[in-house]
Amino acid sequence: MDEGYFPAGRSLLRSVHDERVVGLFYGQRALAVGALDPRNFVGTIQSSAGRKAPFRRLQRTADAFETVFFGTREEADRMLARVDRMHERVSGELAHASGPYPAGTPYAAFDPELMLWTVAVTFDSAQTFYELFVRELSAAEREQLWQEYRRFGVLFGMPASTAPATYPEFRAWFDGRLAGDHMHLTPEARYTGRAIAFEIPMGRGREPAKRLHDAIMRGALPPRVRELYGLRWAAADARRFRAGVAVVRGGRRLAPRALTHGSCSISYAQTAAVERARLRDGRPTPQVPEPGAATGAPVG
Repeated sequence: MDEGYFPAGRSLLRSVHDERVVGLFYGQRALAVGALDPRNFVGTIQSSAGRKAPFRRLQRTADAFETVFFGTREEADRMLARVDRMHERVSGELAHASGPYPAGTPYAAFDPELMLWTVAVTFDSAQTFYELFVRELSAAEREQLWQEYRRFGVLFGMPASTAPATYPEFRAWFDGRLAGDHMHLTPEARYTGRAIAFEIPMGRGREPAKRLHDAIMRGALPPRVRELYGLRWAAADARRFRAGVAVVRGGRRLAPRALTHGSCSISYAQTAAVERARLRDGRPTPQVPEPGAATGAPVG
């Protein structure tokens, strides 16, 4: 039987992403944190055909990841080949100086350092929301999850030698990188990251759910990331965050398993559909601006 690269019942990565409360949050956080590397931001967001519909792009990425998380090896391999073909077109140079990176700095989807950064922000976001909403992982489980994420990165073409060998090494590297001088937000990245984190398209009547979502997302960002985005963090925000986490944890425990586990593809598609409808009606959610465009800060 083709059980996929992450077999049910044996893969911790699969168990983590089988939790819908993880699937509904981790992608936005990963993109917001990932945008702190200007090469990553320009190489993914700006070169994407989804500039006018960033949540459609997020849906495509999340669906591709879920195919690898949950699919058979045959299904995963088809998706990996498709992503590989798309990545072949992603390369270039920074048009403008961005923090520590001068104009002309190259970027490419297959740059091992940038591939590691993408895996790192995805892993860190998945771990963060699992431990917030489900339970804290043991040291051994954190190690297992990181090793499976290393394999996940290798499936997409990341050289295994690029990634920290153990979870403690990863944590030291990642936390040090966030605190370092190489983290920089261009005006476009700051605008886009805030929009992706706090402007998720929801249907009418979902205002309470959006306020809950935004309170949790703000609190789940590392302090350094909130600082770079210019997001306030006061005692009232901390209280809202703790209350929001408690609501989600309690709801997860009370809801039937059929609602709390499995693919989030339907939810991703619904979000993209709301974005598409708003764009059609002339009420678009914040779009990724053109490089060099004047950008005000979206709400959040």
